Formats: sequence, structure tokens, C-alpha cells
Amino acid sequence: KNSIKATEKELITCSLQGKEKAALTRSQIFQIPGGKALETKVIVVLGKAGMGKSILVQKICQDWSSGELSQFEFVFWFDCKQISLPEKRYSLRDLLLEFFVKPQEGSKEIFQYILQNPAKVLLIFDGFEGLHDHENLPRCSVSQPEKALCSVKELLSGLVQKKMLNGCTLLLTARPKDKVYQFVSKVDKTIELVGFSPQQRELYITKYFEGLPYCDDALNLIKEHEYLFSHCYSPVMCRFVCFLCETVLETGDKNLPSTLTTVFLKFVQQKVMPMQTDAMALQNQESLATLARLAWHLGEKHQSALKSDLLPSKEVKEFALKYGFFLPFAFPNHSDTGEEEFGSTFSDFVIQNFLGALHLMLAEEIKDKSLTKYLSFPSKKKKPYNWLDLVPRFLAGLLFLQDDPCFCCLSNKEVKRSTKKQKTLLKYIKRLQINELCPERLLELFHCIYETQSSYLFQHVALRLKPDLSFLGVVLTPPDVHVLHSVLKRSRKEFSLDLRNSSIDIQGLKDLVGLTNVASFRASLSDTIRLWKSLEQTKDYELLRASTEKFVLDPFKAKTMKDISDLSDLVEMQEKMISCVQDATGCSSYEIPAITNLRKLEFALGPVCGLQGFLKLVEILAAFPSLQHLDLDALSENGIGDEGAESLSEVFPTLKSLETLNLSQNKITDVGAEKLATALPSLLSLKTLRLYNNSICDFGAENLAKVLPAMASLRVLDVQYNKITGVGAQQLTASLRKCPHIKNLEMWNPTIPYGVLEHLQQLDSRISV
Repeated sequence: KNSIKATEKELITCSLQGKEKAALTRSQIFQIPGGKALETKVIVVLGKAGMGKSILVQKICQDWSSGELSQFEFVFWFDCKQISLPEKRYSLRDLLLEFFVKPQEGSKEIFQYILQNPAKVLLIFDGFEGLHDHENLPRCSVSQPEKALCSVKELLSGLVQKKMLNGCTLLLTARPKDKVYQFVSKVDKTIELVGFSPQQRELYITKYFEGLPYCDDALNLIKEHEYLFSHCYSPVMCRFVCFLCETVLETGDKNLPSTLTTVFLKFVQQKVMPMQTDAMALQNQESLATLARLAWHLGEKHQSALKSDLLPSKEVKEFALKYGFFLPFAFPNHSDTGEEEFGSTFSDFVIQNFLGALHLMLAEEIKDKSLTKYLSFPSKKKKPYNWLDLVPRFLAGLLFLQDDPCFCCLSNKEVKRSTKKQKTLLKYIKRLQINELCPERLLELFHCIYETQSSYLFQHVALRLKPDLSFLGVVLTPPDVHVLHSVLKRSRKEFSLDLRNSSIDIQGLKDLVGLTNVASFRASLSDTIRLWKSLEQTKDYELLRASTEKFVLDPFKAKTMKDISDLSDLVEMQEKMISCVQDATGCSSYEIPAITNLRKLEFALGPVCGLQGFLKLVEILAAFPSLQHLDLDALSENGIGDEGAESLSEVFPTLKSLETLNLSQNKITDVGAEKLATALPSLLSLKTLRLYNNSICDFGAENLAKVLPAMASLRVLDVQYNKITGVGAQQLTASLRKCPHIKNLEMWNPTIPYGVLEHLQQLDSRISV
């Protein structure tokens, strides 16, 4: 079973700007296109606690020791918990060759070789959150950083600032919410561990129970409890759920707890309470309470490890080690004595969270009314109170479990006090302005409500949700989706969901879209198409049609080539939908509403992919019959040029609803303007045409002037900041006299003499400068 912990997580995704998920090999982590060979490379691996960052680091070290990653001759791996004690000071040589590894001989020569060959060195700082207050990382100011004694933070700062070992590779692991980017000015690559897919969850569970008589029963039992199965996307949670399932099945029981709080309550009870006398029970209760207090106070300092001499008693240490709450932990050699210092660390981040919440429940000094400050949903701006971010969920769950036998056997406290605290929580949630919570706080509230399993609270929150719920750019994990689904289905309201760039998985998207009171939804095009293809394969035509009816695309902004290819896939999907609907209903035609209702399309691919992407977009523009606004004016300039303008002009006859066309800042010259002018009269609904800041000269202006009278629907023409002179301006003005329908001609150009432009404006007040 221990080998299960090292199960590889293949899905790694860039967390910035909604990049796509991609399966990477470990060697690909270090591939940085266009990186300068002589500069330090900084790679950040993000992942929630328990997602397997340390396991990934171990596997990287194992790969290197097996002869892979041959670009590195030296790999140094530091656990930030071990090296972050504020009183410790090291030189770079101490850190590498005294703390990490001690060569028996030749350490001076080895260090000189490292300094001369930094590109062959990989430095891994695992658990960046272990560097307390790292947002205030000092600048490295010492003149000889390789030799001077510095704190770890100063050393790391020197490495990042390229003042020492410039050219090495730095790999930092951190939690997604950690402020890595506040002091690392340039990150070359960011990847994020996203955990197990549903198939990988099943594989893990099957491997865990392999060879046991109830292997199949275990998998089925866990999958039946959807909330627990959703938490199995996290490797550490999956291990806890498997352990508890094993315990339950061995006793012949077929019931699993329904919440995370009850899972860990039962876990602690199974560890501590079996086969003990009354005297042992009392001693264990006292030790557990002390350990819980320790978990909380360490969490307040963003710590999970401490030295042995800071433990309250020998009994507490033995209790924690015996039942697996603690693991032995070695701190680096003391610079004075040279002796290694030993301590302990919580075996798991989730255990520390649970014990921290238990402390808030049991502590006499924490008054009922002060409990609410430990919850993570006070307002948009206020930060969560504590580093232990699962505490609010466990606390809410424990407040509603004071009668539970498992809880009672862990504590000798009175139930009445817990009841008072429960009432405090109820009053607090009643007063919450739920409509004003940001998406992250709202999800946290859902998790807390779910842990209470209170029907009243579910109903209270569900009734107060606003109908438009946006989770744009907020990562939705499988448990997030489950609690969101649980709340929404209890409401009588209809909801509109925005799930774009949320990294929601296909099953989660299917569950939310399938709710009858979800009237419409927005999601990333690629996710939506994957969902539809999945429903098509399983022949779930009813949900397929319902989800296409609910999907909203308008307005759509294309920022990458992937967006354009996704849009092409959507158009292609409509052809498949026609045959699916025909098979299911006998109807011979079907249009996806998102396609027929798209009114505004913005194109912002930039100069590198602008022309290539636009030529691909033009191929499918005819598929959008309601398109009213086509905007190609991007801050980074798309540069479609004359080729793009000509390609677009060829499809003008199909754009029967187009009212606004913005081709500003696209490097269009007279050649492109002539092609556009020839086809413009076929845009029967066009009201606004913008050609601002291109390279159109008098010949282009002349061609535009010729067709203006034929463009009966046009109201606004913008040709500012081109290269039109007084000649072209006069031709446009002359044409304007034949166009009473045009309300405004924006014509200021630096090449038109001001006196000429002023004279033309006096002739026709519709000319603006």
C-alpha cells in the first residue's frame, strides 16, 4: 500500500490565463522553449496540499539517480520546513554540501566545479509555504553571496536575482494561493498538479484493495458515496477514504460517512479508541486536546513542524507518534554545535486542519461569538483568518456533530457548550449577505453548509442565491462541483452559470448542466464540445439536446488559435447534431442556438497568429447568421493586412445581419481597401465601419468614396489616422453629399492639412475631426 502513495499524476496544467490541460512527462517539466542557456531558469509547480507535489519531487530525484535528466550533474532537494527556522544562517556552500550532503573528501573542489558549471545544477525548494512570511523576502545585498552567511530567504533571493549560481535551474513547489510571484520577478514556466481523473481514482482504489476479498465491493461502495469519491481526486484524500472503507468492510459494515468531517472523526476514533481502558481513554482525550491546540497554534504561524524541546510533554509526543499524527523530523545541523536537531511534523496537512478545528470546538477560552472570525467567507476583501484553510469546513461539521458517538468519545466536554456554538454559527449564516460574496467565498460557504448536512441551512442559502452565478477563472475541483450541485438542486430559482476557465471536469459539467433549474450556462468551448461528444458516444440524446439549448456563446472573444479551432469544432458539431436529432426525433434539421444567436465576435490573436487565425475564422463566419458585431481592433494589433481584408470581403454576402465592422489597426493598405470597397455594398445591414489607424492612402479613400452612396444602411465611417491627404478627403466629402443616411464621418489624418479639414467640416457638419 505504501507504493500507492507514489502513483503518478499525469495531468499537469498551467494555472495562468486558463491554459489547457496537458499530459506531461517529468522530463518535459524542464523543457523551456526559447530559454537563454546562461540564465537561471525558474519553474514553479503549484498544487493544493496533498496533491502530490513532494511525491513528484521524489520521482524527479529518482529519475535523475536512474540516469535520466542527464542535463543535470547535481540535484539538491530541500524541504522548506527544515531550512526555514529564522535563527539559521548558511553560506551557499553550507546549504549544498553541509546540510544537504556531506562529501567525504574534495568538498572545496566540488563546490568550485558547481560555481563554474551552474547550468548543470538543479535546486529544488519543496513546500514553499514553509518559508514563513516569504512575501517579504529580502533582497540579497551581500558582496560575496557564495561565501557570506545568510538566512535561507536571503540565499533564495540571491538565486532568484541571479546574484549567485546564475544559469542553474530552480524548481519551487507551492500551493496555488501562495504568493510566489510577489518576489520571483520572472517565472519561466508554471505548471499545476490537478490530481486524479475519475479513471485514475478508480485505479488507485483498485490498487489499494488489490488481493483483498472485498476489492470490488470497496470500489463500488466508495463510488456510491459521490461526495467521498469526488474528494478522491486528491491523492491524500483518496488514501484516507480507502483506509476508512477498509476499516468499515472489515467489520462487515456497508456504511461510509457522508461528509469529510465524519470521515476524519471516524478516522481519529479508529486510530485512538479501540481496545482501551477508561484510564487510557481519559489520557488519550487529554493528549488529543493538547495535540489539537498545538495544531492550531502552529497553523497560525504557517508551520507544521516543531523541535522536540517545544513539545508540551513526552506523553503527547509518544501519543502523536504512536497513532500516526506525527512523523519524526530532522532539522539541519546547528552551526555552533554541529549536532542534528530532531523534532516532529504533522503527518498530513489535512490531519492538522482537522485537529485545529477540534481545538476551536474544545477550547474553553474561545467564546461562542468569536468562532465566526475563523470562517473564510466574511467579505470580498478580508483575507481568510488562518493558513489552515480546511478548518472552517471541519469546524462547521463538528458543530453539528456534538451528539455523535465518535465525537463524544474524543472529548469529555459538555454537549451544551457545543450547542451554543452551533446556534452562533446559525445566526452568523442567517446574517450573511450571500449575494455579495465573491465566488471563492461562496464555494467555501457551500462546503461548510454541506459539512453540517443541515436541511435548513441548505434551503436558506439556496433561496438567497442570485440567479446569475459566475465562476469565471475560479478553479472548480470535483468536490466544489458536488457541493454547488447540492445547493442548486434545492432551489426553485432558475440559474445562469458562467464556468469558463474553471478547469471543471466533464462529469462535473454534465451534472451541473443536467439540473433542470440551470436555464443557461457558459463554459470553455473545448470543455463544452468534449461534453457533447461524450453524450453523443453514450447516445444520451436527451441531455445532449438540452445542453445545446442551454449553452450560451455570445459574446465570444477569440484570443488564441485554440479558440478559433474550438469555434470550428462547434460549427462542425452542428452537422453531427443534425444527424443525432434526426435519429432521436425524426426531425430533419437542427441548429445549435449558441451558433444562431452569436451576435458579437471579437478577434484578438495579436500579430504573430493574427493573419493565420483570421483566415481560419473567415471560413466559418457564414455559419453565424445573427452576427451583428465583428471587432478586429485588438490592443496588440492583429495585423491581418490586405490578405485578411480580401479574404473577409469574399464572405460579405453571407453576413446579412452584420451592423458593426471594426478593422482598425490591422495594417490594411489601398490594396485591401479596394477589395473591401468592392464588396461592402453587399453588407445590407452595416451601420458602422471603422478603419482607424491603417495605411490607407488616397486611392483607397477614392474607392471607399465610390461605394458610399450604395451603402444605404451605413451611419458611421471612421478612417482616422491613415495616410489620406487633402485629395482623398475631398473625394470622401463629395461622396458624402450623396449620402444623407450617413450621420458621421471621422476623418482626421495627420497627412490632411488642418485648413483643408476645417474647410471640409464647414461644408458638411457630419465630418468630425
